[in-house]
Amino acid sequence: MVSFLNKFRQAAARRGIEITQSLADTPYAAVLVIGGTREILSLKRVQQRGVRVIQRLDGINWIHRRNPISIPHSIRAEYGNLILATVRRHVADAIIYQSAFSQIWWNDWYGDAGKPSMVVHNAVDLEQYSPKGPEQPPADVFRLLVVEGSLGGGYEGGLANAIHLAEAANALASRPVELVVVGEVSEPLKTEWQAGSKINIRWAGLVNREQVPSLQRGAHALFSADVHPACPNSVIEALACGLPVVSYDTGSLAELVTSEAGFIAPYGSDPWKLQQPIAAPLAAGLVKVFENQPAYRAGARARAGQAFNIESMTDHYLSVLLGEQGA
Repeated sequence: MVSFLNKFRQAAARRGIEITQSLADTPYAAVLVIGGTREILSLKRVQQRGVRVIQRLDGINWIHRRNPISIPHSIRAEYGNLILATVRRHVADAIIYQSAFSQIWWNDWYGDAGKPSMVVHNAVDLEQYSPKGPEQPPADVFRLLVVEGSLGGGYEGGLANAIHLAEAANALASRPVELVVVGEVSEPLKTEWQAGSKINIRWAGLVNREQVPSLQRGAHALFSADVHPACPNSVIEALACGLPVVSYDTGSLAELVTSEAGFIAPYGSDPWKLQQPIAAPLAAGLVKVFENQPAYRAGARARAGQAFNIESMTDHYLSVLLGEQGA
């Protein structure tokens, strides 16, 4: 949410449009609710003044239903879903979904909201996220990158999938495969995987957003570890940096990654039950990406330029917010 707001604010400012984060800071032309909010009564009063309220929707909290962490965690997740669904059904004048998958998901679980909607994928500044830079992938190993905010709290399966994939690719590739994990991972989990893994794992930890392009330019491929992501920023950022993306076919990933920009493989089991995927087909695709870097890197950057430009995304949002077109 913070990343989107910063990018959107900067792009809107270039168009002479100011953004405030307070409903009390009147006047304003429209309200964008990023996800959900508890200020529902205030939004209703805003609407009574003729101001449009648009909701930007991601995915639905669901991991806790399959992999419970704690009762408080599950309560927070369900409360979050309730707030999102309430704004969607009873407040928003129109909805912008981050992907077609997200739209189908919400309609399937919570029913059609009965109001205008459209799909607008996330995007990045193509100058900030770019193949241009001094970093190069290593020549002695194939480097597979994973970028997630956290790989705990029920999301440990994404790390397991990444390691199993890297191990499977390591058995096929012409060079050793190295896994670089960016994100928060508990020390016990690091110790457990480091002791039992057949590959070299580098734990980069949490990094500043400004460091991400450098890490992406210095890898051979990105693995999207989330299961059923609505529209992961890490994937779009990687493509913009010319880094091919590989993933299992869950969530919005097949919408984002074309065959020229990476490789998408069937999950092979039931992702909704968090079963372990079948790694062999994706490992074979990953090795193909490793061995054909120039073509895939060019394809990744071309895909980002065609579909994930922050300027185009901002134009779509503003056209809905300011009523230049119906959502």
